[in-house]
Amino acid sequence: MIIPLTPVRCLYRGVDLYREKVGIVSGADRFTYAQFGERSERLAAGLIAEGVRRGDRVAYLSFNNNALLEGYYGVVLAQAVVMPLNVRLTPAELIAILNHSEARVLIFEKDFTPLVEHIRKACPAIARYVGITEAGGAASPLADFTYEELLTRGRIERPDIFAFDENAIAELFYTSGSTGTPKGVMLSHRTLYLHALAVAGTFNHDDTAVELHTIPLFHANGWGRPQASTMMGLKQVMVRRFEPTLVFRLIQEEKATAMSLVPTMANALLNAPDLGAFDLSSLKEIHVGGAAASPELIGRLEQAFHCTAMGGYGLTETCPVASSARRKGTVEYADEADRLGHQAMAGWPIPGVEIRVVDLHMKDVPRDMQTVGEVVIRGDGVMDGYYKDPQGTAAVMTGGWFHSGDMAVWDDQNYIHIVDRKKDIIISGGENISSLEVEKAIFAHPAVLECAVVAAPDSKWGEIPAAFVVLKAGQELTAEQLCEFLAGRIARFKIPRTFEFLETPLPKTGTGKIVKRELREMFWAGRAKRVQG
Repeated sequence: MIIPLTPVRCLYRGVDLYREKVGIVSGADRFTYAQFGERSERLAAGLIAEGVRRGDRVAYLSFNNNALLEGYYGVVLAQAVVMPLNVRLTPAELIAILNHSEARVLIFEKDFTPLVEHIRKACPAIARYVGITEAGGAASPLADFTYEELLTRGRIERPDIFAFDENAIAELFYTSGSTGTPKGVMLSHRTLYLHALAVAGTFNHDDTAVELHTIPLFHANGWGRPQASTMMGLKQVMVRRFEPTLVFRLIQEEKATAMSLVPTMANALLNAPDLGAFDLSSLKEIHVGGAAASPELIGRLEQAFHCTAMGGYGLTETCPVASSARRKGTVEYADEADRLGHQAMAGWPIPGVEIRVVDLHMKDVPRDMQTVGEVVIRGDGVMDGYYKDPQGTAAVMTGGWFHSGDMAVWDDQNYIHIVDRKKDIIISGGENISSLEVEKAIFAHPAVLECAVVAAPDSKWGEIPAAFVVLKAGQELTAEQLCEFLAGRIARFKIPRTFEFLETPLPKTGTGKIVKRELREMFWAGRAKRVQG
């Protein structure tokens, strides 16, 4: 029997098997799966009543809340395309994305009224502006009507699953822009469903689990959790905006068992002053992705939260989860350091994904954990292409393999270890230096809160590694002391020649990734003050 593959099936599995279970916790609101399903159907009816047709783009400008999660299903039930936007983009960036996508509806929280002022003047394709409000709160003056009013327009009947085209696009995510101009990543019904099956089969074996949505849902398909967690009937707890105290409180109150973090989030939790003031004993797993983790970070997380922490890897273009550093039965750790080292890697592929590390000729590099190549990926979760950009799509595909732009080494157990983005490799005097390797060594210093390493111009060597370092509150550290610390950890030629000690946080995207492009430009434009090491 061939049934269309679509995330709509994730929704109705949750509704059918867990009707009366509280499935969504969003601030003071709690919804059973039956209520969540009904609200998704009402959203679909409201959008159709407002003229949304098959394939239209419906954009969201919202923090994590139930309305955004409902969009993952209600928009798709209306046969339209859901498009969560990065809330930290500038008005110009948002306008460019909305015009490129020709979004027909924008659903937004009142917090973003100043942004919507700019958008309304510059995005003629948007026909309706819908305001998300808190219970009893006033709508944005720029909204045509409220989200709750939209849900009163009716309710669609449960659709015939055969009415869905599994190859139609269901979601459109614009990349973060941390490495350049954002591109619209198209994810089909089929891609999303198969990715959900893989994520659920890898991680979500227990329907009593409680998923804390710490990752913004506008980021890379919410790391697959909106579909996988719904399909498996988990309780899903919204973290509206990432704040350490809020995260701790929600873990304690909702008995959260799992959460996902980018390294900057993990670092913020570990350095929060009230870390020890909450009962965090329910937590079983912490997943770290979005940027490379270090063994030190994984070890600190496990020590602080008394649970398993593991790295993972993926991109918006892979839906996004492609691999994880979960335990593999054929791998025996030599010691504790080896265990943490393995768990900090990108890990090995999840079901439905193939990963290789290749040279310029698409030949596998030796599996010696030394030879660097590019990560290429083939699998059910790989995107259907970049929206309106066939040339951009063709540029990252070779013979059915997606080029990630990430450089890595691997071993005979298919463990992948990312060493850097292709454009972040520093070439100094003919030697290739991994900025990630240097960052991990710096981060190991107990006084360092966060750091980033980029290439700076040098008349003799062409490029040299330059470090931006933010210290923990009350800590002092000189360039000389840091160089001495690094001397026993990395080769001499890899030690930064230049240090910039900052008193403010490093620039980040809306998903917590450090924007190295801005830091690199400071040196190449001559704007950085240099503290020589």
